[in-house]
Amino acid sequence: MNTSEVNLKQLKQKIASQVRHPFLAKFIPEPVIDEDKLVILSSIMDHTTLSPVKKEQYVITTMLVQIALDTHDLVTLTDEDDEKETIRTRQLTVLAGDYYSGLYYYLLSQLNDIPMIRTLAGAIKEINELKMELYYKDVDSFQEFLLSLKKIESLLIQRVASYVQKTTINDMAGEWLLAKRLIDEKTSYQEGKFSPLIDRLVRKPESSGQVMISLEQMLQKHITRLEATVSQLPIHFNWLKSYIHTAIHHKFYEKHIVEEG
Repeated sequence: MNTSEVNLKQLKQKIASQVRHPFLAKFIPEPVIDEDKLVILSSIMDHTTLSPVKKEQYVITTMLVQIALDTHDLVTLTDEDDEKETIRTRQLTVLAGDYYSGLYYYLLSQLNDIPMIRTLAGAIKEINELKMELYYKDVDSFQEFLLSLKKIESLLIQRVASYVQKTTINDMAGEWLLAKRLIDEKTSYQEGKFSPLIDRLVRKPESSGQVMISLEQMLQKHITRLEATVSQLPIHFNWLKSYIHTAIHHKFYEKHIVEEG
C-alpha cells in the first residue's frame, strides 16, 4: 500500500462506505474525513513491515476513531427551550459518534489485534480527558491552552506511530495539525461561527482587530516551525513532504495573499 492520490481516494471511499448509515444520513450530515490525517497515517504505514491488509485496516480503524471523536465534538449542550428537531439531531449525533466508535472495535476484532485496540482505547481516553480540561477548566496560560490543543489534534496519530515504531513523524504531525487547526479556527471566526480558540483569545482586553493580529502571529510562528520540521523528515517521506509543502502553500500562503489583496 504505497501512498498516492489514487490510493488515498480508494481509502476515503472505503472509510466512507463504513460510516455511511441510511437512517443517520436522513437527519445529520455525513462525517468529514480529514484528508491530512489520512495522508499522515498512510505515510506511516507505508514504511512498516506490516502486511497490506493490516496496513489498510490500521488506517481505516484509526480514521474511524477520529471520525467518532470529531462527531461527538459536534454535539451541542442541551437547552430546555430547544425545539424537538434540535434535540433529535443532537441525540442522533451522539448515536452516530457511538456507532462510528463501535465500527473500529468490530474491524480490529476481526484481526484479533488486542494490542492495537488497547493503543486506540488509551488514546481516546487521554484525548477526552484533554478536551474536558481544555473546555471546562481554566488553564494557567494561553501557551498551555495551545499545547493541549496540539495534543488533542495529534495524539491519536502519534500513539499509532509509536505502536508501529515510526515516531520520526510525530513532531511534524504535531506542528502540522496544530497549524491546520489554527487556520480552521481563524476561518470559523471570520465566518461568524463559534471558535473555542478565538473565544479564549477575546477574554483578554483586546479588540477584535488585535485578536486577529495575535492569531496571525501564532499562525506564522507555527508555519515556520512546521516547515523546518518537515525538512528534517527522512528522505523516504518525500511524498509526504511534498504533500505538506503544497498544503501549507494552499491553506496558508495563498489565503493570506488573497486576504491582504
